[in-house]
Amino acid sequence: MYKLEKSSIPLYIQLYEQIKSDIQNNNLAGTKLLSIRKMCQEYKLSKTTVESAYNQLYAEGYIESRPQSGFYVSEDIYKEFKQKNKNISEEKISEKEYKYNFFPAQYSDDVFPKRLWVKLHSKVITNTNLGLYPNKQGDLQLRKEIKNYLASSRAVFCDEEQIIVCSGFSDSMFILASILKDFTSFISIENPGYKVTPKVFKQFGYKINPVSITKQGIDLKELEESKSKLVYVTPSHQYPTGITIPISKRIKLINWAIENNSYIIEDDYDSELSYNNHPIPSLQGINNNERVIYSGTFSKALSPALRISYLVLPKKLLEKYINTFDFSFSGVPIDIQKTLEAFIKEGYWDKHIRKMRALNKKKHDLMKKAITIYLKDTVKILREGSGLAILIKPTVKIDWKKLEKLLEENSIKIYSIQFDTSLNEDIINLGFGCFKEEEIFLAVESFSKVWFNAIIK
Repeated sequence: MYKLEKSSIPLYIQLYEQIKSDIQNNNLAGTKLLSIRKMCQEYKLSKTTVESAYNQLYAEGYIESRPQSGFYVSEDIYKEFKQKNKNISEEKISEKEYKYNFFPAQYSDDVFPKRLWVKLHSKVITNTNLGLYPNKQGDLQLRKEIKNYLASSRAVFCDEEQIIVCSGFSDSMFILASILKDFTSFISIENPGYKVTPKVFKQFGYKINPVSITKQGIDLKELEESKSKLVYVTPSHQYPTGITIPISKRIKLINWAIENNSYIIEDDYDSELSYNNHPIPSLQGINNNERVIYSGTFSKALSPALRISYLVLPKKLLEKYINTFDFSFSGVPIDIQKTLEAFIKEGYWDKHIRKMRALNKKKHDLMKKAITIYLKDTVKILREGSGLAILIKPTVKIDWKKLEKLLEENSIKIYSIQFDTSLNEDIINLGFGCFKEEEIFLAVESFSKVWFNAIIK
């Protein structure tokens, strides 16, 4: 029996919803529904009400009409819902909250300037016309602010028309894979390197060519032999090795691109987070080469949650971008874009960068000291001095299965370098940005107790 009552919800919607729920939750495949006349009599409804409910169920495929017989629940509807419910149940994953989570690319919740952001957001939202479609490449004023910032801090020289505001790094790579697929179906990528780039390009059918990393960055000889027309590099701070390409080799790389009519994707993912040196100038600004596609992000220094990245395209690729994405708008909401514009324009971004460098250097140094004190000579530090994590490699034999079990029992989460790179080694990416300063020693001490219990003696 269905329960129908007077409310703001029309009776035919109530009837439709209850019959649909009945079909979804019970094995009614092939069951005949009451005729429209009997349904009207039993529930004291008008013929129009019942017909409207049945018509909606029929339109959605829940029921079928058999000539001179009536309405029946579709034969395969139960099997379909059973399978869907089974899949949902099997795929459900619960996310555990860990006491100490050494995630290598996030901040503790006290870092983001929430009060200032709310103040700026309130100010810009009042003056933003939300009745208009936004600029497809991203808000023009924001792109002007990004242009000025890049020129002063990264030696990236461009016009605002060359900048595309994207919703995170993977979105940036999606755009590039889309606009370059007619140019080439082959991309060379640093090896080891960041996993996201090859994953995105593979979805577009690109053939991936891994190129080795030397002590001076990507192996140019291998690159030249590959006959590639497109290469992805992280020249200022190679991920995960931390290697910086020196200026002499940068010029050689650009000359290779010019001579071979090729493009370089320069991922400058954490240029703001260098603690021991001044940030290295970009590849893009060398000799106005027009062969470098520059990729930057606000995730590392501001917030990974806001999902704001950007591309600087060579002018030759602009028309291709405009034609390919004439249907699309920036995935970053306009209120976030306008708030970020104000954040940069009013000088808060520069202050924030200085603050973050100082804060992260403190956390970095505390983490390094804690590793030395608690893990002693059982690990070797492979990479430090930038980003939000320190890479460590064991100098002793570890029972990795036992370590994993003990970590789970003690509510501690660590991340192998294999988590987000193509490097297939037993190296740990120990994040420090995710902790408050006073938590770092406690976290490493807790981890060390588990670590020593997993050493094979």
